[in-house]
Amino acid sequence: MSHPRRWHTATLLTNGKILVTGGSNFDILNSAELYDPLTGTWTITGGMKHPRGVHTATLLTNGKVLVTGGTNYDGILNSAELYDPSTGTWTTTGSMHTERIAHTACLLTNGNVLVIGGGKMNGVLNSSELYDSSTSTWTTTGSMNSPRAKHTASLLMNGKVLVVGGENTNGVLNSSELYDPSTGTWTTTTSMNSPRAKHTASLLINEKVLVVGGEDMNAVLNSAELYDPSAENWTTTSSMDQARYDHRTSVLTNGKVLVTGGGIFPHSYSSAELYDSSTGTWTTIGNMTYPRSSHTATSLTNGQVLVTGGENIIEFLSSAEMYDVSTETWLTNGTNEDFVSEAHSIRINKWKSVSYW
Repeated sequence: MSHPRRWHTATLLTNGKILVTGGSNFDILNSAELYDPLTGTWTITGGMKHPRGVHTATLLTNGKVLVTGGTNYDGILNSAELYDPSTGTWTTTGSMHTERIAHTACLLTNGNVLVIGGGKMNGVLNSSELYDSSTSTWTTTGSMNSPRAKHTASLLMNGKVLVVGGENTNGVLNSSELYDPSTGTWTTTTSMNSPRAKHTASLLINEKVLVVGGEDMNAVLNSAELYDPSAENWTTTSSMDQARYDHRTSVLTNGKVLVTGGGIFPHSYSSAELYDSSTGTWTTIGNMTYPRSSHTATSLTNGQVLVTGGENIIEFLSSAEMYDVSTETWLTNGTNEDFVSEAHSIRINKWKSVSYW
């Protein structure tokens, strides 16, 4: 990439390219870049109106990308923007009712986007909002039973949204909730066996949801759990080889789940693991070229997975790597690593001054 970045987003567009937006390195970024898998090259595209990191990006049914919230040096944002791939430009759209960071955004089956929870300057939110792309407006919908940030949200095959874990001012959560778009209401479902935040959640081909890693109040986790929507219950499955948070997961075309990077502060991992849902077991595979956390991992139309950016104890990363499912190997796609740990440490401290936790 042209810019090192962490806490950015990477979205697969309908034309097969990947849109990377925002994030931070020595500054908080408004820049955006496009990766073309056919040529293996990056190009700069139009920049957002507002620098932002720890935001969300959602591909809409009309092919545009909706970016919401996040933070910059002015504070936590309620603004939203739309990227049009046909013109390579951004336009502002209606703002959310509440500023949010570390929230989630989920595209519903009706084409609306459900934004859930997150943090603001003076607390953690239980509220949720709906974006209607046909009117470019936001409406409030039902609130969760528990405020939460650093949670996950998964669209289930039945059209409901499963929200899992996260944290609030009372600590790390093991609770789960279901949002029903037909009624606009939340109901509690069974709780996980372990509280966790900064974890990942993946919808498997068997329609179960795999929740992996994260941290609780005392430790970083290597455990994993499965949610069965038909029974509305959780069962433990085998644990990863390494405990990790701020990692990323990707469901592969063969149904397995790829876990990349993350780590235990201050260390980031280059390691990767594969979960086989048919056996409920993990396998350690080849390492990435660079240790990284707070990166992105995006499944491409050709079945490969593009990993971009992130950070480790030494540097912010501009590098990208490709995981080839057929060979189970990593390929690098250009690097520009010129960043020293001292500046990295200073900038992390500066960033934390604008976050709510």
